[in-house]
Amino acid sequence: MTVRTRIAPSPTGDPHVGTAYIALFNLCFARQNGGQFILRVEDTDQARSTDESEADIFRALRWLGLEWDEGPDIGGPFAPYRQSERKDSYRAYALELVEKGHAFYCFRTPEELEAIREARKSEGLNPGIKGDLELPEEEVRRRLDAGEPYVIRMKVPEEGTCRIEDMLRGTIEIEWSQVDSQILLKSDGMPTYHLANVVDDHLMEITHVIRGEEWINSAPKHQLLYKYFDWEMPVLCHMPLLRNPDKSKLSKRKNPTSINFYERMGFLPEAMLNYLGRMGWSMPDEREKFSLDEMFSHFDINRVSLGGPIFDVEKLRWLNGLWIRESLTEDQFAARLQQWWFNEEKLQSLLPHVKSRAEVFSDIAPMASFMFSGMLPLKPEDFSGSKLDENQVKEVLQFALWRLEAQRDWTKENLFADIKGLSKAMALKMGDFMFPVFVAIAGTPNSWSVMDSMALLGPDITRARLRNALHILGGFSKKETKRVEKAFQALSQ
Repeated sequence: MTVRTRIAPSPTGDPHVGTAYIALFNLCFARQNGGQFILRVEDTDQARSTDESEADIFRALRWLGLEWDEGPDIGGPFAPYRQSERKDSYRAYALELVEKGHAFYCFRTPEELEAIREARKSEGLNPGIKGDLELPEEEVRRRLDAGEPYVIRMKVPEEGTCRIEDMLRGTIEIEWSQVDSQILLKSDGMPTYHLANVVDDHLMEITHVIRGEEWINSAPKHQLLYKYFDWEMPVLCHMPLLRNPDKSKLSKRKNPTSINFYERMGFLPEAMLNYLGRMGWSMPDEREKFSLDEMFSHFDINRVSLGGPIFDVEKLRWLNGLWIRESLTEDQFAARLQQWWFNEEKLQSLLPHVKSRAEVFSDIAPMASFMFSGMLPLKPEDFSGSKLDENQVKEVLQFALWRLEAQRDWTKENLFADIKGLSKAMALKMGDFMFPVFVAIAGTPNSWSVMDSMALLGPDITRARLRNALHILGGFSKKETKRVEKAFQALSQ
C-alpha cells in the first residue's frame, strides 16, 4: 500500500498557520513512509471562496517550503482537485445513499427545524437536528414533483456508541445521541464538507487522514458514510490544536495567525517550519533547531504529544534569531534582507512618498522607519491629540479593523472607500476619524497618506497594527464587545 496523505484548505481567507502546521505533519508522514502528499481545495462554500485566497494559500505554503505531489495547480491522476469542479459526482453519491435507505430528502423549513430543536431540548435530548425529519414516501414524491427546495440528510442512529480508532488517541467513544442527522447535499446542489471529504478521500485513495482535533466530533459521521458506501476508511490521526499562551485556541484576536504576517515581519521560512515542527513533536535528541530534511529523516508520528502546543511568538522570534546567526552567511543574510524589503520593486513603491518630503538623505530613515517595522511601540498618550473621547477612539480602531478584515481586494481605492464609509456612518469628520488610524499605522498623525501606507504595508501588518493599538488602549470588556458588535452591525446595514 502506498501511503497517501492530504491537506484540504478552504480558500475563504488568509493562509493560516494552522493549515501549515497540519500540512507539515501530513507531508512528513508521507515522506517518512515513501508516500505522496496531496493538496486539495475544499471550496464548497462558493459564497466565500475566492481565486485570490486560493492563490495566496498556494504561495504561502510554497514560501514555507511545503511542496505537494498532486494538486489543482500541478494536476495528477485524480484530477480535478477542486471540489467545485467535482460538483456533479457528489450528487450521484448522495442519491445513491437515498436509494439504499441511508439518507433522505428533507424539506423542513428553518422554523420547523427550530421547533424540533426545542422539542428535543424539552425532552432532555441532544438538541441537534435528528428524528421527526422524514416525510412519508408519497409526500416526498409530491414535493419533489412540485419542485420544492430540499436538502439530503444522512441517517444517524439514535442510540448506542460509535467507536473511532485514532493513531494517537486509541479508541474514542462518542454516543450516537450526540450526532446530528448531517446535511450531505445542500439545496443549491453543492455538497457539505462531510460528503465531499469522504468521497474525495476514497476516490483519491487517501490512506491516512491527519487533521486537527476539532474534527473528532465529525469522525462518527465520516465512519458511518464509509460503512454506508461499503468503502474502507482511512486511518485517522487527530493532532492537538495550536493554542495561545493563555491556553485558549489559537485565534487572530490574540495572536497573528496569517502566514503572510510572518513573512512580512521578516521571519525566515526555515525557522517558521522548524517552530511548527516543534508544535507537539520533538526530535529524538530533543534539539530545538532542525531543518525540514532532518524532520523527514527522524519523523515518527508516535512522538506527537497530545498536550495543546503553545504558539508563542516570542519563542518563535528567539528561534528565528538562532537561524539568522547560525545558518546564514553574511552574503546570505544580505540577500534575504534585500528579498524581504530592500529590493527595487518595493523601494520604488516607497520612493514617491519620501522623495517629496526629504531635504537630505538622512531624513529618510526616521521618516520611513514605520514602513520597515513590525508592531510599533505605541503608548496610550500617543492618541491623546485626538478630538474623540477614549471610547470613540477604540470604536474607530475596532470598526476599521473589522471592515478591513473583510476586504479581499487590497487597493488604496478600496481602503479609502471602506474608511470613508465608516466615517460617514459614524457621523464623524474624516480628519477626526483618521487621527487614531494614522497613529496606529504610522505611529504619528504627521505622515503621508495613511491609505498609501496601508496599501504598501499590506493587509496583515495593517490589521495587526490596528489590533496592537486596541490592545495598548485596553480594548473592550466582554460586555462592551457585545455592544460594539451590535453597533457595527447596525452601521453595516
